[in-house]
Amino acid sequence: MIDTAVRFFQEGGFFMFPIAVVLIIGLIVAIERYVYLSAQKITNRRDFNRLHQMIATRDFKGALNYAQESGTAMATMIGFGLQRLARRQGREDIEYAMEEGLLDVMPRLEKRTQYLATLANIATLLGLLGTIIGLIAAFTAVAAADPAQKASLLSQSISVAMNTTAFGLMSAIPMLLIHSVLQTKTNEIVDSFEMAGIKVLNLLSDSSGSRPGGQSQTATPPAPAAASAGAHASTPA
Repeated sequence: MIDTAVRFFQEGGFFMFPIAVVLIIGLIVAIERYVYLSAQKITNRRDFNRLHQMIATRDFKGALNYAQESGTAMATMIGFGLQRLARRQGREDIEYAMEEGLLDVMPRLEKRTQYLATLANIATLLGLLGTIIGLIAAFTAVAAADPAQKASLLSQSISVAMNTTAFGLMSAIPMLLIHSVLQTKTNEIVDSFEMAGIKVLNLLSDSSGSRPGGQSQTATPPAPAAASAGAHASTPA
């Protein structure tokens, strides 16, 4: 198996090397992005549970300090909203602030993922280019060859030239699949941010009316003046 792969690589010509470099770069990017997104998914869930618990107990200052110290994408987004809450701003301002926080962290989540699609296209194009150049060289060599050997030499040269296309496709297809997987994983994390933002907004509204330390107004008991006036009215002059 290894000998076949080595022979296949050697027979493909010069363009097998740049395709291999593109494949290696794509694998490095894919592994780094998968590890990063998996770690973000775990830490975001942990930070959301922690911040949700602190907000539910109305520990807004502690939640803001935790969000600023954590530095994760989820904590950053919620921290933007808690900063507006600390300034005693309303629900709408808090919602806008968390949307701003989401836009701030999204580039971190989508970083380098789009490179995989570009690298897949480059690998395919390099394979086609290698095949075309190989066919040009094959036909040039056949033109000066012995007529009895032209058919054999041409078929062998075409087979070698097609190796670059095959290798380019073998490199591009996995990178496209990995790109799709990473894109789906990123979209799931972004959806979890939106859901977390709504939960935090509803929790803030339920617990404090979107204002820290907000006190609910209770009905004031009626003054005893009416009862006193009634008593005086029933007293004879």
